[in-house]
Amino acid sequence: DIQHIQKELPQGPYAFNLIHSPHEPSMERCVVDLYLKYGVKTIEASAFLEITPNIVYYRAVGLSLNSVNKIEINNKIIAKISRREVATQFMQPAPEKILRGLVSQGLITELQAKLANKVPLADDITVEADSGGHTDNRPLVCLLPSIITLRDEIQAKYNYTYPIRVGVAGGIATPGSALAAFMMGAAYVVTGSVNQSCLESGASKHAKRLLSQAEMADVMMAPAADMFEMGVKLQVLKRGTMFALRAQKLYELYRNYKSIEEIPHTEKLKLEKQIFRMALDEVWEVTANYLSQRNPDKLGKALNNPKLKMALIFRWYLGLSSRWSNTGEKGRELDYQIWCGPAMGSFNDWVRGSYLTSPENRHVVDIANHIMTGAAFLYRIQSLKMQGLQIADQYSHYYPISSTLEV
Repeated sequence: DIQHIQKELPQGPYAFNLIHSPHEPSMERCVVDLYLKYGVKTIEASAFLEITPNIVYYRAVGLSLNSVNKIEINNKIIAKISRREVATQFMQPAPEKILRGLVSQGLITELQAKLANKVPLADDITVEADSGGHTDNRPLVCLLPSIITLRDEIQAKYNYTYPIRVGVAGGIATPGSALAAFMMGAAYVVTGSVNQSCLESGASKHAKRLLSQAEMADVMMAPAADMFEMGVKLQVLKRGTMFALRAQKLYELYRNYKSIEEIPHTEKLKLEKQIFRMALDEVWEVTANYLSQRNPDKLGKALNNPKLKMALIFRWYLGLSSRWSNTGEKGRELDYQIWCGPAMGSFNDWVRGSYLTSPENRHVVDIANHIMTGAAFLYRIQSLKMQGLQIADQYSHYYPISSTLEV
């Protein structure tokens, strides 16, 4: 996938995701090594609770001095955050303790460690409000001003040559929501949920159809596969799928029992028939075979820890449900895990009755053009109103009448 995108966009901008993996730091490191190997220059760090050596390594190893003795940042980081304490860590220089450790391991040079003390860990901070997937469901109007103020305080303290940009994600799906973010000081806006319903998305046709029919209330929180044991949740679509309810059932069982064996027989039968569609022993056999290749250490721990073994069995379902959604697994439609925020419903309300009602007509660039053009239009209308001009309501709305793409 990396080589394919680099081939298609030799001069174009692109970025890859780096999701925090607190239970599998080796996997996080492998992803970083992969990005460095193929020269990926921009990553988006998401779901981080604290700074890890892996992300510091990616940042620091790309630092150098140019011919006029100025710092060049070759590896850029966009940090997606929803908490001030996490934003603070990404806005500050990398922790000295981690830098010293990387130097002692020979992963970065002394010069790179010194340069890392002069630049923020992240170039951009994306303030994530009520989004699909990993989210704290924060309201944008409260979170964004707080993070912008924090950025200004940290900039005054460190006097970075290039101030950190603060953008917004979560809830951005219409011209009005984009304009609201810009008027509050956002440097950029990011769409997410709406992109999944587009032709370019890797989601299956059935998933796209469900997304195109979603309303704002058709979402709920469900246990996350990658942080299941910690009780971390993510926001998913509930319309047309039972995933969220079934995933929540699994977490309740995990919380209430110490092992698979402790679960009442009737409950286990329900799990095998309604959720897993195979015996739990078979699920463990498949899981153990997978771990023996990918993470033998975790397999060894699970064999001596019934609670961990139960978590891994339950994570089999949580992990595969996303794959089923993308591949369009027949017969598993009710188990599709589709990350989605209320912005999806807002978008569907806006485009209802237009050519964008059908997912077959949705293109990421076209939708982005309409959102940005619409935001500019609404800004001008509002500016005129603030100057006292009376404008009829029918002229105060932007509607996507036709595609902005060349035929």
